[in-house]
Amino acid sequence: MRLAINSQLGPYQILAFVGSGGMGEVYRARDSRLEREVAIKVLPEAYAEDAQAVGRFFREMRAVAALSHPNIVTIFDIGTEGGLAYAVMELLHGQTLRRRTQQGLLEWPRAVEIGQGLAEGLSAAHAKGIVHRDIKPENVFLTEDGGVKILDFGLARLQSHGGSAGVGASLLATQPGMLLGTVAYMSPEQVRGTVADARSDIFSLGCVLYEMVAGQRPFVGGSAGETMASILHASPAELSQSGQHRPAELDRLIMRCLHKEPARRWQTMREVAQALRQLGQGALGGRGDSHRLLETASFLNTPHPAADVPRGPSLAVLPFRNMSSDPENEFFSDGLAEELISVLSKLQGLRVASRTSSFVFRGRDEDVRKIGEQLNVRHVLEGSVRKAGSRLRISVQLVNTADGYQLWSETYNRELQDVFAIQDEIAQSIASSLQVILTESEKRKIERAPTCNAEAYEHYLRGRYYVRQFRRETFELALQMFSRAIAIDPNYALAYAGTADCHSLLYVSFNHPTSVEAADQASRKALELAPELAEAHVARCLAVSLKKDYAEAEREFQRAVGLDPNLFEAYYYYGRTCHAQGKYLEAARLFEHACRLCPDDYQASSYLAMVYGELGRTADAQAANRRAAELVTKHLHAHPNDLRALNTGAVILCRVGDSQRALAWAERALAIGPDEPITLYNVACAYALLGEVEKAMCCLENAVTHGYAHKAWLAHDSDLASLRSLPRFQALLADAAKQ
Repeated sequence: MRLAINSQLGPYQILAFVGSGGMGEVYRARDSRLEREVAIKVLPEAYAEDAQAVGRFFREMRAVAALSHPNIVTIFDIGTEGGLAYAVMELLHGQTLRRRTQQGLLEWPRAVEIGQGLAEGLSAAHAKGIVHRDIKPENVFLTEDGGVKILDFGLARLQSHGGSAGVGASLLATQPGMLLGTVAYMSPEQVRGTVADARSDIFSLGCVLYEMVAGQRPFVGGSAGETMASILHASPAELSQSGQHRPAELDRLIMRCLHKEPARRWQTMREVAQALRQLGQGALGGRGDSHRLLETASFLNTPHPAADVPRGPSLAVLPFRNMSSDPENEFFSDGLAEELISVLSKLQGLRVASRTSSFVFRGRDEDVRKIGEQLNVRHVLEGSVRKAGSRLRISVQLVNTADGYQLWSETYNRELQDVFAIQDEIAQSIASSLQVILTESEKRKIERAPTCNAEAYEHYLRGRYYVRQFRRETFELALQMFSRAIAIDPNYALAYAGTADCHSLLYVSFNHPTSVEAADQASRKALELAPELAEAHVARCLAVSLKKDYAEAEREFQRAVGLDPNLFEAYYYYGRTCHAQGKYLEAARLFEHACRLCPDDYQASSYLAMVYGELGRTADAQAANRRAAELVTKHLHAHPNDLRALNTGAVILCRVGDSQRALAWAERALAIGPDEPITLYNVACAYALLGEVEKAMCCLENAVTHGYAHKAWLAHDSDLASLRSLPRFQALLADAAKQ
């Protein structure tokens, strides 16, 4: 029987009916004693004469009242009136999470914020021995001030090891095999009708998080039975397929919550709350507050941004040693290690150090324990490659960085054409050794060969090796290698993507006249051959940005990170595209994310420093420059003749006040690449910052003569401020404007 409006229930005046559920009806009421509005939950009339039901109801209310947590609805009072049992609680203003999700997807920072509030509230409940057992969007309330409240502990259970609130008691009497909860959000143990502990709430929270960021539930079926079968046996669709842009760490966190086996999930809700808090601290945006769009990048002030000890499996793949008689085969050994990094990085249950980070240890005989500390990984994969004609000998070993002991090793003596099978076997063995559970999709990714021809693959690896040298002549050599790969295998999508990238970078850096159209054609072909290849979408993003089709560039970027959230190049190159448009806030967010994905990349840190400066964030710009200086120094220790690192690093060192080293690097860069326009321009900037005006003007004029492409930069580059008043500089500007 529904209570009449304006009727009395004890000292409370009923004002309106709010809603009902299986464990009670809720009304808005007025407390005349304290002159405030409250919510009243009344036990259904059918239970009113059941002493056990009333007892359970009051135990629930007392247990919840004892929690007193900001993320759990507050209980003010309990009582009986006219045979009805009721509880009085705070009146909330806002909407349930269910209603919010019906309005559309949440931005990932807001989803993290909500998830953190839920995890913290549930952590407090678990500390008291209370397991909720019915976490779902209907039981999550979003208040108007942005808060999060957990509702309805009607199915909650008190664990015997819990706190003081009714040790060993049940809030709802259950029998073995009895199903409790809402089917779509049940844990596998709930579906089986077995005892559900705190890890069951972790599974249900994972379902809610999944739905918030993906727009659909992880487990669905045409009936309750089919849904339960899905929970027990099916793997949820990969979150990367949702097409939404968010950190890969968030996807991994959610999927870990959703492990079928409780022992494979996060083990405490406190761990989940801490992980979400860390993600939230790195999030940019949140609920639309403009002042939160860019937060202080404190991670730039330390050598290792991800300094926390990793909880799950983590790995660094060191550059494989080239044991061949021909030193030029280094491209092949490097390429194999890079391919393994690329494949393993796509596994949600494994954190893999970036290529930039792990390749710093090339040629260094470091103790693996020290490598583990520096790269913040639990395991290291070492290897060597001997290539003689069509024969390969690949030796690998997986080492625990805590004690230096070998976990697994293998030697493969095969034909070159077996290289893809070898990579597959290595990846599968690593996953097995580290107890990483692979989804069917991940297994397919590991097994998928990029080409059917080992010779084409060899040319592709050589082309990528040339691209990394970032010089005009090496780009031309890379194009030759990619062209040979395509001639052998016309369906080689990665080779087309590499071709597109080469043309794009030739135009950006050297104003190559035919590159824009060539990049457009090659990127189109890559997508035609492999529409699910993230690298192809990055190549397309870069190519269309040259034509200033920024809307398509954004679509391609979103598609790329949807397919591979860990793809550094997507964030880095789209960050440059946003910077070119003057979208500095967005560029900073992208470069920050790139720095998190590849914390040892000096170029991303250097661009980030530039964007911070353009935003007037002087302190952050200085921190980013210091970080970039540390990184480029470390990079040059491993690659002493890297021309791009030398000329870029000279400018970075000037910005942090290291004039002596800056001058030495500038002169070294000129000695290696005296006719390279990018080198000449960057060295001119370094000289200008050092006050070497004559040298700066000579380098600048030579840069333009040799085809420097970014002539618009001459007019506003802050590094050239000391030259602007010179007639010689003004004449250079005038000549550049005529071309």
